[in-house]
Amino acid sequence: MAGTTGAAEVVWLNGALVPADEARISPLDHGLTTGDGVFETIQATRGVPFAYTRHYRRLVHSAEALGLRVPPSETVRAAIDEVLTANALSEARVRVTVTGGLQPLGSERVESPPTVVVAAGPVPRIAPTADVVISPWPRNEKGALTGLKTISYAENVRALAYARERGASEVIFPNTRGELCEGAAVNVFLVRDGVLATPPLSAGCLDGVTRALLIELCPGAGIELREEPIPIGDLASADEAFLTSTLRNLQAIAHVDGQAIPAAPGPITEKLAAAFDALVDADLDP
Repeated sequence: MAGTTGAAEVVWLNGALVPADEARISPLDHGLTTGDGVFETIQATRGVPFAYTRHYRRLVHSAEALGLRVPPSETVRAAIDEVLTANALSEARVRVTVTGGLQPLGSERVESPPTVVVAAGPVPRIAPTADVVISPWPRNEKGALTGLKTISYAENVRALAYARERGASEVIFPNTRGELCEGAAVNVFLVRDGVLATPPLSAGCLDGVTRALLIELCPGAGIELREEPIPIGDLASADEAFLTSTLRNLQAIAHVDGQAIPAAPGPITEKLAAAFDALVDADLDP
């Protein structure tokens, strides 16, 4: 049962189920004081965390890059199952967060157990299409956190506020080279002349789980895909375009900076969305 914040009423904190309103994390936790932490958002489908193996692998990758320790896979998976059961959730958004734990007041880190939280809530309602705006602030494709899913999200919060002020629901970042990179929490695909394209990881975007699955589905769906640098201006002139993420799956882009995309969704978007739905029906841990 979800509370007023949309989060479930019971969470898993450092090895135990705790009522959410009683869960306590130290004000000296490094996640709070410095943003030192990583996370994964996973969609539970029919009571099962979809693509769990891929999500856990990426959580470990992000954590190791920051020098953080993640509990074993079986521990995290059991925690997810316990949270879903405790909150009577079958279709849910699950978030696994790992921080640097109790640390000094500063950026340095000493030996300390990590803080690990597993929480869940209902899946948010996703509109069939999204209006997006281009961020005036680029992503740094050479930054220390590039390609990592960290809890340092203030940049995204600021950019999303910029988008909402302009009537859009998502913001799209260029990189420092003026290439298409990613959204605040999404990957981006576009279609021109019947060919599907998405930025390569070298553009600075996150290696999204949904992104990777769609790339793998393209050959079987008869869709030509190119991973290549894309000038940021090409998004607004695309024949069709869509966003991908764990909670959105595929969401067609309707407008870019107020300019309409001709098809939202377009035929390739619809074809790939159907292939993805079939994958979810056939295999919950692809």
